[in-house]
Amino acid sequence: MDAKSVQAIAEAVTRLLFVELEASGRHVHVTADQARTLFGHGLTRERDLSQPGQFLCRERLTVLGPKGKFENVAVLGPERKEAQVEISLTDGRTLGITPPVRPSGNVTGSPGAVLVGPMGRVELDRGVIAAQRHIHMTPADAAAMGVRDKQTVRLQVYTARPLIFEDVLVRVSPDFATYVHLDFDEANACGFRKGDLGRILP
Repeated sequence: MDAKSVQAIAEAVTRLLFVELEASGRHVHVTADQARTLFGHGLTRERDLSQPGQFLCRERLTVLGPKGKFENVAVLGPERKEAQVEISLTDGRTLGITPPVRPSGNVTGSPGAVLVGPMGRVELDRGVIAAQRHIHMTPADAAAMGVRDKQTVRLQVYTARPLIFEDVLVRVSPDFATYVHLDFDEANACGFRKGDLGRILP
């Protein structure tokens, strides 16, 4: 068996046993109308992200809270039906906001913030959350690993400071690519580096 075949087998086995980790920094999702208010135009794609159809925008904005602010915050596209600000719990202390830990899209009862762009500002009465740590998975990968959509699992991470994350939400869709998403608090806690892997525990 040649080296290329051995490598292909090793990669296939790795995909069956492990999931690649990614660290997700603070960022904002906005609606089409909000983008025009903030920037004077729609969102502009800068580069694609690991999830199909998702992209980092050229536009940046400032997020204001009761006690502090973050400037040059990333905006992710495409536009959504409702704005969402995703921060870590540590970020919340800087802003003076206590974000609930929620799955993305669940903003009911969450605190708001003020978004400031070069052309205007938008006051949100809700939408600030700390995203629940989660795994995006394709249906094929979910079936291979024996998990289902909306299930929560334990995840062993093989990083500089190995640990086990509890309450990791599995999200399954044919529109996804298979990656674990941690916020920066979680990534720093485990000593994450790009390319690190995790394994769903029985």
